[in-house]
Amino acid sequence: MAENELRGKHRQRVLKGAAILTGINNSEVRCTVRNMHPGGAELKVPIEARVPDEFLLYVPTDGVGYKAVVRWRREDRIGVEYTGTEPKPHWHYG
Repeated sequence: MAENELRGKHRQRVLKGAAILTGINNSEVRCTVRNMHPGGAELKVPIEARVPDEFLLYVPTDGVGYKAVVRWRREDRIGVEYTGTEPKPHWHYG
């Protein structure tokens, strides 16, 4: 069975620039949102990136910060579940 068939919700394919904001020294990891639905998303990250299990995903085109929890990791891809939203942090320039 294909991975897509295991999902409970259809994910819309997108190509959005985003930033993983960790809050640790106001650090961020640039990433790309590859597909998403109201409950989560698949992110493409640099393979060498250290991404914590929980973070704020800021998507400038949406103007929203999604509280995210990692559900799976594969090479340069990460699947996340959204647990809420919050405004863009005041320290982020985007």
